Amino acid sequence: MTARFLRGPARARVPGGVPGRPPARAATVPVLRARTAAVVCALLVLQLGTLLAPAHACGCGAVVPERGRVVAVAREESVVRWDGREEQLVMSLTVSGDAGRAAWIVPVPHRATVGLADPALFTRLEAATAPVRRTRHHFWPRDDDWPLDTGGGHAVGAPPPLPGVGVTGRQRLGAFDVARLTATDPAALTGWLDRHGFALPPRLSQALGPYVRHRWEYVAVRLAPRSAAAAPLRGTLDPLRLTFRSARPVYPMRLSRLARAPQSLGLYVLAAHRMEPASAIGGERPRTTFAGRVADRSGPLADLARGTPYLTAVHQEFPSPASITGDHLLRRAAADAPVRQVIYEDRLRTLAGLPAWLLTVAGALLLALAATAAPTLRRGTDRGAEPSVSIAS
Repeated sequence: MTARFLRGPARARVPGGVPGRPPARAATVPVLRARTAAVVCALLVLQLGTLLAPAHACGCGAVVPERGRVVAVAREESVVRWDGREEQLVMSLTVSGDAGRAAWIVPVPHRATVGLADPALFTRLEAATAPVRRTRHHFWPRDDDWPLDTGGGHAVGAPPPLPGVGVTGRQRLGAFDVARLTATDPAALTGWLDRHGFALPPRLSQALGPYVRHRWEYVAVRLAPRSAAAAPLRGTLDPLRLTFRSARPVYPMRLSRLARAPQSLGLYVLAAHRMEPASAIGGERPRTTFAGRVADRSGPLADLARGTPYLTAVHQEFPSPASITGDHLLRRAAADAPVRQVIYEDRLRTLAGLPAWLLTVAGALLLALAATAAPTLRRGTDRGAEPSVSIAS
């Protein structure tokens, strides 16, 4: 660890009593104005950085609040489990805003069954894929080391169907009112949402067009508390599990192209082998941050991984969401090579609390001085010695 010393701004010297110049107190006004402007600029930069921070990709669905309200997805975690014939998609949302009710649209390639999942699943996934932290030492000082340190650094009856929309099932799961829908055009979903007090934005209605053409179905989730006087929807909601047939594992991402801010995707995949996205679909190159067999023998992760023991964690950035071209199709990787992210903490090597390089340099200097002084000492010793006299008898 290195100590950092922060230097404050230097005080301006204002001459006093000099003809033609204002008094010292008056001269401090421009300095105060300059400092105030600097503080305001710093706050603006900090606020701008907050607004530009990447959001979590809500790729598997679209969240629509009730009219006049706002809901934001602060975080989404998803797991795709595929056994070669059937896919399970487990999703957990962390939301914020002032809306007490909201709708969540999830497109799926085939008819799905919906249920609740164990919230502890994502805790275990995070722990199982966490990076390994290691300490790495270096000999010579770097930017953050002295002296180079600069100081920076239940079921419900289904309503009568609307024209163009079919309701294949309706159920209540905790705070969720779940309807499974079929639609012949995007306007069918608009009608369903309007009937339940929600307005589907035109941009979202257009984005659902490709799913309608490919005859996908939809899971419409109404996030609504039982009491009308309940507090707004905030915090992490119970995770939902969708199960449907699928010839290939897929993670719907198309709706994320409507996002106005950069998106960040974190996806867990459980299968018989290591998996990977087939393409970047308009984002940066996907990175595998973990790959390996599930070690849990009991618990929610072990239960979900039964028959699909290989876990892959994928991370991807979408700087320009409008460039997203479709959904993530997942494929088997070339090999089941394990991957574990390693985070190194670099530290300067020390001996007895002192930098090893400093001790080495100091020792080398002492040896050099000793080597230089040795001949001089020897000559002085030779001159000071008494000559020996031998007297023959």
